[in-house]
Amino acid sequence: MNHQASYLRFWAMVSASTVIGFGAMYLNTYELDHVFFSWTRFFMAMIMGGVMAAVMMLFMWKMYPNHRANLGVLVVAAALFVSGLALVRSQATVGDVAYMRAMIPHHSIAILT
Repeated sequence: MNHQASYLRFWAMVSASTVIGFGAMYLNTYELDHVFFSWTRFFMAMIMGGVMAAVMMLFMWKMYPNHRANLGVLVVAAALFVSGLALVRSQATVGDVAYMRAMIPHHSIAILT
């Protein structure tokens, strides 16, 4: 069995789930033209991906025989989580225009609630 391929498949699974989760954050938007890229949602997806990778690895630890690589997965997952959390809390990449554009889907969602 090619164990390197199983780790690549693991990261592909986490990446696909993270991208789908990012897209799902826009499902409750009132109109499609209200959907704009949002750094905050991207950072939240990073947090989600980090948590997902850690939880999945901890549940499937015995399925992946390379314990060093497993620890590496947990380190990368923690780095994703911490960097996403730091960026979402600091809003370092969000300027006035980006903030206003992000408010369009936010208020569009409010229409449906």
